[in-house]
Formats: sequence, C-alpha cells, structure tokens
Amino acid sequence: MPLPPKCAMSSLDFAWVGQGFIQTSSSQQDLGCTAVAIGHPEHSFLLPVRLEVMINLCDPGPSLRVLIMKTTVTNRKSLWLLLLILAFLITFTVLQKSTKIQTALKLPISLHHWNMVTESSSPGASLNPAASPTETELRISEIREKLDQMIPPRPFTHVNSITSATHSTVTILNPRDTYCRGDPLDILLEARDHLGHRKEYGGDFLRARMSSPTLKAGASGKVMDFNNGTYLVSFTLFWEGQVSLSLLLIHPSEGVSALWRARNQGYDRVIFTGQFINGSTQVNTDCALILNSSTELCQYLDAQDQEAFYCMRPQHVPCAAIIQMRSKNKEVSYLSKQERTIFVRSNVGVEIMKNFNVISVSKCNKDPVPLKEKCKPRMTSTIPSGHVWKKIWHPGPCSLAPIKMNECLRGKSIYLLGDSTIRQWIEYFKSNINTLKTVNLHEHGKMQSELVVDLDRNINIQWQKHAYPLVGSSTYSVKDIEYMARVIDRTEGGKNTVIVICLGQHFRPFPIDVFIRRALNVHKAVQRLLLRSPDTTVIIKRENIREMHNDAERLSDFHGYIQNLVMMDIFQDLNVSIIDAWDITIAYGTNNVHPPQYVVGNQINIFLNYVC
Repeated sequence: MPLPPKCAMSSLDFAWVGQGFIQTSSSQQDLGCTAVAIGHPEHSFLLPVRLEVMINLCDPGPSLRVLIMKTTVTNRKSLWLLLLILAFLITFTVLQKSTKIQTALKLPISLHHWNMVTESSSPGASLNPAASPTETELRISEIREKLDQMIPPRPFTHVNSITSATHSTVTILNPRDTYCRGDPLDILLEARDHLGHRKEYGGDFLRARMSSPTLKAGASGKVMDFNNGTYLVSFTLFWEGQVSLSLLLIHPSEGVSALWRARNQGYDRVIFTGQFINGSTQVNTDCALILNSSTELCQYLDAQDQEAFYCMRPQHVPCAAIIQMRSKNKEVSYLSKQERTIFVRSNVGVEIMKNFNVISVSKCNKDPVPLKEKCKPRMTSTIPSGHVWKKIWHPGPCSLAPIKMNECLRGKSIYLLGDSTIRQWIEYFKSNINTLKTVNLHEHGKMQSELVVDLDRNINIQWQKHAYPLVGSSTYSVKDIEYMARVIDRTEGGKNTVIVICLGQHFRPFPIDVFIRRALNVHKAVQRLLLRSPDTTVIIKRENIREMHNDAERLSDFHGYIQNLVMMDIFQDLNVSIIDAWDITIAYGTNNVHPPQYVVGNQINIFLNYVC
C-alpha cells in the first residue's frame, strides 16, 4: 500500500512487540503523520496512521493516540486485512507474555518441567551450542588434565606387585613417653608390595583416623603423599585419654589407577528404565545419559546448559508421555579379571597399623585452651576440620554456639538441593521442630519433593532432588525433575534465603566429565544468584563417606574423594560456605552413605551457626 506523499517515511525507529515490531517515522518535517510496519522485519506491511497528542485532565501526562488515516474505498479491504493481522499479533503477544508470567511465579516447589522434549533419529546427534560452549569444554578439559596427572596409569602384571598393608611399615616420628593434649603426632609410612619390596611411587588411597570409643571421640588424620612410596600421616591429639590410631589401605595405587580408567570408559554400568503412558497404553524403554542405538530417541534437553538425557522412543507413544524412571546395575565391568581381584572384600580397607599400641594422652597442666571465635560463613577450613568428642562435633578453627532451630530459622526460606543425604536434613528438621507442618505436594515415589512450613514463624524448608542421573531401584516420578541450575536461577535470593547444595553420590558410576559439567553449570547459576542477590547464603555440603565393601567400581569412596576435589576447585572463587561432611563422617567412623541422625544433627548445627 503506497503512502500518501505527506506521510513519506524518513529516518526510522523500531519498537519490538512480541514476535513482530512497529516501525515509526521520526521525520521532523511532519510530527503529525507516520506509518506503522506490522510483522516480521523482512516481511512487514506499512499502515499509514496519524499520531495525536491527547491531554487527559485527570492525568496531565500526555499520551499518544493512533488514528487510522482515512483511506479510499479501494484500499479499505487491504486496511481491514492489515487490522486483522495487527489483532492477531497483539493476541499472540499477550498470550505469550501471560505464559511467561505464569512460569515466572515464585512457587515453593517448581511445578514447571525442566525438560524440553525433542526427537532425534540418532543418539550421536550433537547438541546445540550453549552460550559459551568453548569456555565450558575448555574448563572440563583443564580439570580432567589435572586429575589425569594426579592419577597416572599404574598397570601391574601380578597381584604380588601391588601395595600390601601387611608388608608396609609404619614408624612414629619423634616418639615420646608422654603425649599432651594438643600435641601433633606424625607417622611415616613406607609402602611395600606383597613381596616386601618398597614401592617407588605413591597414589595409594589411604584413610587415617584416631579414636577413643569409650569417650565417643574421633578425628581424621592428614595424609601427605611424597609420590615415592612414602607418606607422612599427621594427627592432632585433641583430647585426653587412650587414643587408638588407624591407617586403612582403602585401595592400592594400582587399584586407584584401574578405577580411574574404568570410570571414564563407559556410561552403561547403570541402565535406566523409563515408563511411558499414553491412555491405556503403558510402555517401558531403556534410557541413559548416552544410548548407543540406531533406533529413534527421545531427547530430554536442558537447553540453557546443554545437558541431555535420552530414552528409546516407544512406538506410537509421544516422548512427552514419560512419567516414571527407575534404574538397576548392568552386568558390565571395565576392569580386567586381574584388576577385579584388588576389590574383593578382604582387599578393601585393610588396616596397616593392626599391631600398634594405643597412645596415652594427658592434660599436662597446659595453659587453658584459648576461646575461639564463633563459626561464621566462609571461614577457611583446616585439615582435619575438627574432631568429635562425646558424639559432638567440634570444628578446628572456630566454636559452635548452641542455637534454637525454630528461632534461628524464623522468616527463612531454606532450599535443600541434591541427593538423599541432604534429604536427611529435612527429616531431621521435621523430627526436631514440632511446629513444622508437611505440605502435601501430591507427588509419589521415593524421591518426591518435600516442603515443610511453620506459618507462625514464616519458616519454609524444601528439598528437591537433582536431575539425572538418579540411581536407585525404586521408581520415581520424572515430571518434577528440574536441573539444579534452573532452580537456583528462579530463586529470588536475599538475606533470608539459604541454599544448600549437595552433589555426588549418584554421579559416581559415570565418567567424571558428567560430574564436572554439572558442577560448572551449578557454579554459573550460583554466580548469577550472588550477582543479583549478594546477601544470599549459599552452602556446599561435601559428600559423606559410604560403605567400604559395596561395588567399588561403581561406588568407591575414591570416586567421592575426586568429586570433592572437583567441587572445591570449581567453587573456590565464589562467596560460599563449606560443610565438610566428608571429614565429619570420617571422624565419626560411620562408613554409611546415610549416617545416623546424631551425625546429621551435628552437620545441621554447623549450618545453623552459618545462618544465624
């Protein structure tokens, strides 16, 4: 439609509206006439309009009124067509905005799906690049390179050449007749093989602990590897009494090397089964982080961070019909037959100091221990990070004040994000704050989200599981699965918001790249949160140690130890606090992925001191 000469367009301004835009004239020769371009920038329609400045006596601010210019009869049909297009664009934009508003509502537990369902004809189809894929991939490669250097290959030809707990020797350095509370105690370990030959390289996975069972006391020891077959094991004698020393050979260096190689070779040690329902049709198919299949796949993609999970697409059932998931171990191993002998029960967690006498520790009339400052967020941790005495955890660099939970948490919103070891926290809160009420979220399955509230004190505590991989034989719903980074992104934050993050146990059976990528994506989300709400409290809970003799290839604490190193490396530049659950559970000697409630309560006591 040609413009009248008086309405000729000059320099143009663009105002975007939804998926279309408005293009207006800014000609100074005629402020009373302009044109509106409707549609996509490359395929727009020009509609001549007249602008009038309206003065509202009730509101002295000027407003603009757009009047359609008078047109000839021959152009009236075109004009009505353009008006219909304009009405469609306005309706489309309003609907789109309303959808965004609904999904942006701050709900206690997310009701929106994290996943975008797509279909791919091959499992090897590349993901769309993220905002900065090169940066993420380079960071993953950098961390992998550090770890590969720390865990070099240690092949062996015979079991006699691996480290032997029985033949290795331990010597107390600078021994004394009397030890005083607070003294250091150093031990030199010389690793030897089963033939008694001294090892010429390090890398053994060791665990040092001191304890007094009658006092219900314990603490970890610090192990320094000189990478030549010798190790320095350092203890601090925190309490008086009879102290037993322990140094366990969890895995010899050859076993560590084998676990590291095997972990990064495959994704199929665990197989997932997805359940799809479409009307009366129920179908189960295989699912995984990576699927080697020529059949068509359902891809469940987190578009922002480019993390995906796949299922084989069932026939005649849409990908969006998936409702539940479960997993089981697959009969596959990337260890050789000879390597598997290292991980039989009798060869895991063998005591090196079996014949050592107890150490007697006295008070020695030393000066009173100086008072420590109260534990605060973001304090520098030590090794060991503290000790247990009479079942109570005592941090090394600071002191824990007694805190009333219900008053400390008044007005607080607590987000517990991660696995079942952080879910133990919400169970502890429910057992110890009788004013908390459980909100029924109408979910089902073992891993359903939990929300508890105290309306009088305005306390809101919620637990939400992290996204795939989630390993377990129990069936769980996938409709509420959301990546942790997305949960953090939709959290407003503020001085009364606390986020506790726990990642690790479910990632142990998979290549380390999966864990590194997830940790990097969570790091970026926390970074964004602290930029917009710097007074938000963010806490990283390290992994617990777990059962020593359960399927080392999939679940060994060596995998958890490496993941803890990765988390500390990635999050070291952010203003976050650490709860060293790894060191705490070693001190208690729990060897259980789900430690007793009194251990959980001591972890929560650190949390309360950080928050209040």
